[in-house]
Amino acid sequence: MYEDLKERLKNAGRVLVHEGLGDYVAGHISMRLPDRPDQFLMKPAGMGLDEMTIENIITVNLEGQKTAGPSARHNEVWIHSEVLRLRPDVNAVLHAHPEAAVAFSSLDKPLLPVSNDGSIFYAGVPVFAETTDLITTKERGEAVARTMGDKQALILRNHGIVTCSSSIEETVWLGLKLERACRVQLAAEAAGGPKLLVKTEELAAKAAKANRPDLHSNVFAYLVRRANATCPYCAPQGGIRIDS
Repeated sequence: MYEDLKERLKNAGRVLVHEGLGDYVAGHISMRLPDRPDQFLMKPAGMGLDEMTIENIITVNLEGQKTAGPSARHNEVWIHSEVLRLRPDVNAVLHAHPEAAVAFSSLDKPLLPVSNDGSIFYAGVPVFAETTDLITTKERGEAVARTMGDKQALILRNHGIVTCSSSIEETVWLGLKLERACRVQLAAEAAGGPKLLVKTEELAAKAAKANRPDLHSNVFAYLVRRANATCPYCAPQGGIRIDS
C-alpha cells in the first residue's frame, strides 16, 4: 500500500543525500498518510537516506510505535510524531544535520536575509536550545514542536535542523534553502559580518517569489532526475529500477 507516497519519500531521501544533507545513516524524513492522519511513513534506522525503498520504508503512529515495515525506527521518531501531532497543517517532516546550519547555530546569531535563500526565512527561524543532545523522548519531541510553533523551519543548536510543510517537496526545499542561507551568512560573517541586507520593504515580496509551489515541485523533480542519474540504486539515464 501507499506505493506512490513511498516513491516520493524514497526520492526525497536520494535528493537530500545528493545535495549534501545526508549524514551516513543519521537523519530522517517522514510523510503523513492522507487517509490515516495518525500514521506516517518514515525512513527506517540503520541505513542512509538514499537507501530507502518501497519495501523497507516503515509506518509509525503518533505514539512513536512502528505499525508496519521490516526495519527498526529511529530513536528520534519523536521529532516527527510531535510536530505532526501539534500541526495538522503539516504532512511531511525532515530532520537532518547539514554542516553549515550546525556551524551557524554555534554563533548564537539570528539568521539574516543576506541572500535570496535567507529572505525565505525573514520571519525568523526558532532555535531549540533546551538540549544539544538527541531528541529521544516524547517530552523532548513535544518541546521541539512547541519551539517550532507555526514556523516551517527550526534550528537545533549544535545538532541540526527540522523543516516541515504540507508537502514533501516543500519540506525538502526548505531544508536545502535553510542550509544555503546558513552557508551564505557564514561566509559573510567570516568576511567581517554582513553590512548590507535585503531591504526590509522588499522582504515579503522577495520571499514570496523565492518560495512558490511551482518551484517546490519543479526543483524537486529536477533534483530527483539529477540524483537518480548517479544513484547506485537506480538504472542508467535516471530511470528507477523496477525492484527498487
